[in-house]
Amino acid sequence: MSEFKTSQEEFWAGEFGDDYTARNRGVDWIASNTALFAKIFERVEPVRTVIEFGSNIGLNLQAIKHLLPDAEISAVEINRNAIEELRGLRYVKVYPESILDFSQDYTREFVLVKGVLIHMNPASLPHVYDLLYRTSSRYICLAEYYNPTPVAIRYRGHADKLFKRDFAGELLDRYKDLRLIDYGFVYHGDPKFPQDDLTWFLLEKK
Repeated sequence: MSEFKTSQEEFWAGEFGDDYTARNRGVDWIASNTALFAKIFERVEPVRTVIEFGSNIGLNLQAIKHLLPDAEISAVEINRNAIEELRGLRYVKVYPESILDFSQDYTREFVLVKGVLIHMNPASLPHVYDLLYRTSSRYICLAEYYNPTPVAIRYRGHADKLFKRDFAGELLDRYKDLRLIDYGFVYHGDPKFPQDDLTWFLLEKK
């Protein structure tokens, strides 16, 4: 019997997740992430605590550390190879587990999820939304593939492993004390700081 609740968790914890970790690394990613988060952090008050759900090897967190050098930074990650690399970042508090198994210990001012919700079983999203909301004391930042209605897309030849929808809209509908501060799109063809056609949303608890 699998130790995971969903086939998507097993997928990312195993060989496919290892291959993803091997493909996605390097200073160019960190540069692009730094440019992205510089825009986002222009729209927030100073934050001292950050947690990312689904951090992989910490390419987002390395960028955030450049921008917020004094912030406490935490990461939740499921893939064992990625966890070992994360632990090499001495400033990151690592939770080596699935998002679905994470038990919130205390709130953070800035909660991040980037390129992760799109790969989760849609039936798990209400639980994850609750987790993001409970863990945040102020800001929630999402950066995912957007679609106005839910749709499943084959991902590198695999079915039921990539889902687009309006994640931010669903959060705003679910929690009436959330408000949208800002949003934007980052194109894969950007000549300076490309991302993977992501739409980001910055939400705040009123």
